[in-house]
Amino acid sequence: MTIEIGSRKVGPGQPTYVIAEIGLNHNGDVEIAKRLIDVAADAGADAVKFQKRTPEIATPEHMRDVPRETPWGTMTYLEYRYRVEFSREQYIEVGDYATMRGLHWFASPWDVPSVEFLENLRVVAHKVASASITDLEMLAALRETGKPIILSTGMSTIEQIDRAVAEVGTENLILMHATSTYPMEPGEANLRMINTLQARFPGVPVGYSGHERGLQISAAAVALGAVAVERHITLDRTMWGSDHAASLEPTGFEHLVRDIRVIEEALGDGVKRVYEGELAPQAKLRRVQA
Repeated sequence: MTIEIGSRKVGPGQPTYVIAEIGLNHNGDVEIAKRLIDVAADAGADAVKFQKRTPEIATPEHMRDVPRETPWGTMTYLEYRYRVEFSREQYIEVGDYATMRGLHWFASPWDVPSVEFLENLRVVAHKVASASITDLEMLAALRETGKPIILSTGMSTIEQIDRAVAEVGTENLILMHATSTYPMEPGEANLRMINTLQARFPGVPVGYSGHERGLQISAAAVALGAVAVERHITLDRTMWGSDHAASLEPTGFEHLVRDIRVIEEALGDGVKRVYEGELAPQAKLRRVQA
């Protein structure tokens, strides 16, 4: 089964849908967000993704008053969440810029009002962050939009994934295998879960959302059948913020997209044939002809 995001088909037999996760790596700065959009577009990605919260709803109560050191001074965690959140006007600006660069753009809503906020901006799809997979109220709101839903499965049990899939339905769904460690070590990648999810939810396209250092694991996910790959991007991994260390810098992301396209071509169709380039070696080396 393929899912249509905008004019793009996502699923088996289609080019890998590459999502550049900007998230909060813009640090609340529209100009940084635009530079990251440029990184994604120049590398050949298909989409950029942000995160959208209503801070007073999405911030866990036990975290709200926890002090946090930030580039703007010490503030509570709730104040920090407000500081890095884009306004409607800012989202229109970065969304228009992404569209101008030929990219889809959407976000992970973290609460029901954020779903409504994004719907008002006419995003082409919605992404469910792994942390939100148990928020059945929000999942129901997403299903009501009728838009494609990309659902990450990190920090979740298989039973929680089952409940989430039952809530959103399978008709317009892409599942993303993920491990929510930042950064993730190779031993926690468990890439065979891609095949487990394919078998458990027949017909549902399965992709991979990675938080590892480097490129190899994401490339291997494509070889195992991932139809989409999402990776965080940053201008500089040493920048302040929680996600930068698990992100790819511009050159790394460019190389990842390049490698994904090579792997797609190399996978072929599984039909054995003698290629034209083999004919000369065959004539030279094969002593006994069939």
